Amino acid sequence: MYRILFKGLILFFVILTFSCTKSGHSITFLVTNDLDVHRQYETVSLSSNFLKVDSLENYGVRDQETKKKQVVQAVDTDGDGNFDELLFQPKIEANSQKTFEIYKIKTNIESQKQNYCYSRFVPERTDDYAWENNKVAFRMFGPTAQKMVEDSIPGGTLSSGVDAWLKKVEYPIIDTWYHKETQTDGTYHEDTGEGLDNFHVGISRGVGGIAIKKNGEYYFSKNFTDWRTITNGPIRTSFYLKIEDWDANNNIIRESKIISLDYGNNLSKFEILINGSNHISPGLTLHENDGNIVKNIEQGWISYWQPHKGSELGTGIVAEKDFFSDTETYVVDTPDLSNAYVKLNVIDNKVVYYAGFGWKESKQFKNEKEWIEYLALFAKKINTPLVITLVN
Repeated sequence: MYRILFKGLILFFVILTFSCTKSGHSITFLVTNDLDVHRQYETVSLSSNFLKVDSLENYGVRDQETKKKQVVQAVDTDGDGNFDELLFQPKIEANSQKTFEIYKIKTNIESQKQNYCYSRFVPERTDDYAWENNKVAFRMFGPTAQKMVEDSIPGGTLSSGVDAWLKKVEYPIIDTWYHKETQTDGTYHEDTGEGLDNFHVGISRGVGGIAIKKNGEYYFSKNFTDWRTITNGPIRTSFYLKIEDWDANNNIIRESKIISLDYGNNLSKFEILINGSNHISPGLTLHENDGNIVKNIEQGWISYWQPHKGSELGTGIVAEKDFFSDTETYVVDTPDLSNAYVKLNVIDNKVVYYAGFGWKESKQFKNEKEWIEYLALFAKKINTPLVITLVN
């Protein structure tokens, strides 16, 4: 998960500035888990502003008791050349806390590890943008693919839905699959041991593409028009997508988004910046409408578990309680327009939600029950985030 609560900021600033920038000594802080469950694969983010340093490129984190060095990832969030965010994923037992140290390192070697979390623009397959971690993979479609459809050129895709790539290995597959599809006689539509792309998105919302409902109908944008990769690494991949202004029943919608995916998570995080509507509705395609929808509005999640080409597939959307408003099962005769929607509140022109999937063949989830339990626990964690405090 992503949101972290910070306490004791003023004291932390004073001590951290002295320790890290002057004396070189480490800084200690507590990570507290207030839930009755073991927590891992939740990303703690420490900013350069918070730590009062110019760049976090050469900083590490270690367990104070064991001195075990944590896998870290320094991120340049705004592209100015300075690393202004430091990420790591602690393991914290139920109802407990653990002390960590921030320390200066001479080089960035200590933070290097395989980039399980990876994304890139894919010009060799028209102009997709694809992203993945050790659990799942996704893609969205760009302006060239849109224009090909509009100009009746074969091979294009007109969709702002989120496509799912069903991988069943932990290592990255994006480059391999695209090479197979574009440079060999093979295809990523066939499973040769790593998984395959057999998820149909079309003009549906796929796994979390957004729509806006006006006067009883759902409207959505076309393909993204611009992109920027923010980071790849062992803990997170994130990127920016710009959407051309679009019309929702005579309401002009201005939209951009930052999408991120952290190690160990089946759900991508979508941070949507939106003007022109007080709500948005991300959706899950219902495909043949032969699956099972389960929802919990109070907890803030929805699940769709469906038969999927000889196997089973779960998709889901989760949001914090402040954003989560309602759900709607929208079924029509037009192909790809039947979706399970979540209505989310726009707060200060922003919406945050998480969307993703679990494929039975990946052996991450045996059945619908396990998938629903995962979504419910995910919702519980984002609504009760880890707490970071300075050790006085």
